[in-house]
Amino acid sequence: MADHSDSTSVADRVDDRPALSLDVEALGKWMDGQGIPGAGEPVQARSLAGGSQNELFEILRGGEKMALRRPPGYGVEGRAKVLMREAQLLRALAGTDVPHARLRGATDDVSVIGSPFYLMDLVDGWSPMGGGWAAPFDTDLQARSGLAIQLVDGAAKMARVDWKAQGLDGFGKPDGFLDRQVDRWLSHLAGFKFRNIPGLDETATWLRNHQPRTFEPGIMHGDYQFANVMYRHGAPAELAAIIDWEMATIGDPLLDLGWVLVAWPPEGDAMQHARYLNYDGMPSREDMLEHYATVSGRDVSDVDYYVILARFKLAIVLEASVARHAKGEADDRVARFGPIVLELMQFAANLSKTTSLR
Repeated sequence: MADHSDSTSVADRVDDRPALSLDVEALGKWMDGQGIPGAGEPVQARSLAGGSQNELFEILRGGEKMALRRPPGYGVEGRAKVLMREAQLLRALAGTDVPHARLRGATDDVSVIGSPFYLMDLVDGWSPMGGGWAAPFDTDLQARSGLAIQLVDGAAKMARVDWKAQGLDGFGKPDGFLDRQVDRWLSHLAGFKFRNIPGLDETATWLRNHQPRTFEPGIMHGDYQFANVMYRHGAPAELAAIIDWEMATIGDPLLDLGWVLVAWPPEGDAMQHARYLNYDGMPSREDMLEHYATVSGRDVSDVDYYVILARFKLAIVLEASVARHAKGEADDRVARFGPIVLELMQFAANLSKTTSLR
């Protein structure tokens, strides 16, 4: 469901074509000015296959492997702003224990290579979106359980970062974050709504009436799930990097936890469309919550609110693609989101009826 095309993994990502559209000489001069290793040595670059949200290149220089991200040739202005926010976030994560690709440098000066860009480390790891669970996690269910604990561990580590001390004051608008959510996403939906979505109004009403009184602001990824993390090769499970930070902000980090649990057992076992991985062997919801609470230091007693909000939000995000497809403006591949939207919203409404939150 997430667009995983901007992964920083080297494995199975490299296209053999030379990166003819990248001015490596100009890039090398800029890298020299930034003090990036390999001063004076030639820069080697080649395209990384599959990028649609951004253009991706593998950069080799001075024995170092890096990845360069820049906006595509269309919609550069909007994408450039998002790209620089990602770079700011990665810079702020330096020195923390949050797994991430180290930022090497960034610039919005289009005179360097023709567009803004940033350089980060190339992560040597694997993603579940590359074909499911990699060995040994494809057959070893006990080892697979560790992937889930590592996933929630990454969210918990994000939640405990002192974001102001890391220079992210002004990165988001935490004041009134939860107050804005329902109206923001209903307004977004109104711009393209073309069909009835059962459970929508019911879920929106419940969310308005059960919003937590307070929350502690923190770094929020905004699309935190298996699709947007990478793992080290081999067992035991170890999170290598959280990736694809386009939706990151300063908000309520517990929404990332809700995002993780969108289709979690046992309730999620009844979902037929929203899952994109085999959840056999996964730890219990209670174990996930306990680990998050222990590492983050946050109260998880209102977690059902965040799961319901995550399902509500994700359903609307995906419905935008479904609406474009209905108008003939999107690839046929997004048609699969149609039943996922309906399932997510129905399960959000169902949980609002059964949760102990009153």
